[in-house]
Amino acid sequence: MISGPPSLRRRLLAFLALPMLGLLTFNTLLAYYIALHYSNRIHDRNLTDDTVSFAQMLSTMPVSSDLSPQARFLIEYDPDGHRYFNVDSSRLGTIAGNADFSAYAPSQDCSGTHPALYEGELNGQQVRMSTVCTQAMNDPQDQLAVTVAESMADRRQRAREILMIVIPLMAMLALGMAALVWFGVTHGLRILTPLTSRLAQRRGELAPISDADVPEEIQPLISTIDGLFARQAEMITLQNRFIADAAHQLRSPLAGMALHVDQALAHGDPESVREALQNIRRLNQRTARVSTQLLALSRAQTVPETVEALDVSELVPQWVGMRVPEAIRDGIDLGYLGPQQPVRILGNGALLHEALDNLIDNALRYAGADATVTVGVQALDDNDVELYVEDNGPGVPEDVMSRLGERFFRAPGTAASGTGLGLAIAHEAVEHLGGRLGYLNRPGGGLKVSITIPLLKGP
Repeated sequence: MISGPPSLRRRLLAFLALPMLGLLTFNTLLAYYIALHYSNRIHDRNLTDDTVSFAQMLSTMPVSSDLSPQARFLIEYDPDGHRYFNVDSSRLGTIAGNADFSAYAPSQDCSGTHPALYEGELNGQQVRMSTVCTQAMNDPQDQLAVTVAESMADRRQRAREILMIVIPLMAMLALGMAALVWFGVTHGLRILTPLTSRLAQRRGELAPISDADVPEEIQPLISTIDGLFARQAEMITLQNRFIADAAHQLRSPLAGMALHVDQALAHGDPESVREALQNIRRLNQRTARVSTQLLALSRAQTVPETVEALDVSELVPQWVGMRVPEAIRDGIDLGYLGPQQPVRILGNGALLHEALDNLIDNALRYAGADATVTVGVQALDDNDVELYVEDNGPGVPEDVMSRLGERFFRAPGTAASGTGLGLAIAHEAVEHLGGRLGYLNRPGGGLKVSITIPLLKGP
């Protein structure tokens, strides 16, 4: 069964209605116990008053084995049910009564001056008893223990009657509260209307949607949406920049190709066609390299999805080995210098390889023939590790050092071909890895470019 989308209104009402239902049930039970307690107090007072009155009446009458009809009627009469009594003489034993209370010691205890109240069971039903002591009229040495008992059923009946009066009132209160809760939730959710209207009126805008009218409770959600909009805007900016860069960098090679094709078609002789084809091949290689570098820059500008523990003391020598054939072809001494023990960082392997490979490529391209290029790994301290590429080439003028890493920037006087994107790619990649890129001219000549990344501690 397919259910609909979750409803905030239903969820709020459920969270409010269920506690209210539990509170109503608790209040009902509490009201019953309060009513029962009140009913017991009233009945206990009446019971003790009747017991004292009966005892006072007996103290003015001679002790005999039976009571007068008037006295028996007075004590047995109960408008709510049947009443039981018992009169015990300390000298003669039980002299009157309609029930046996011998099982209850308090009926024989005349040490107290006030009526004693207690509960017991008589003829299979629970009763409440009251005992009071008085002296016999015709025998000062004789004490009478007068016990009067009544059923507990009428007490509970009174409590239920009170509860039946209270329940409709509580039900009306509960309905009123439910209506108020429904109105409050419905009216309270209208505070989202301005935000919904602003979003509905947007046409592709990615500006933040937070404003003064946004409720505090949904600020985390709005902040998350604003962060998503910011990332989307950044991605769109990167895409637009990539398109602009590609158009700018590919325009010249494509225009040059077209010019050489026109020259070859215009002259037609084999030498002109050969020269045009050579120039077209050179421009095609440049175009391919620019395209590759632009794609690498686009990848480097994207935040990596996965990170993992990387042992750079094992990976960097492998990456350096991949460029050795090229270095040998160009007459460059490319080597590695690093520790034997593991040096671990937390990052994305592909992104780190992209950054370091561009630094190696820059060194091989600009250091010159017969140069020495060293790629190294070293732990700076307990917190950072440094991956560096240094050469003994001409270096970079100090006045342009701050511009290294800008897209399409190349130091003046550079004879080697390039796109000016290598250091920009490395800069973007290292930034997403949480590291930093540094440039330093060596005292004896040459340039050192370093990647500093936090060291991964622990096993």
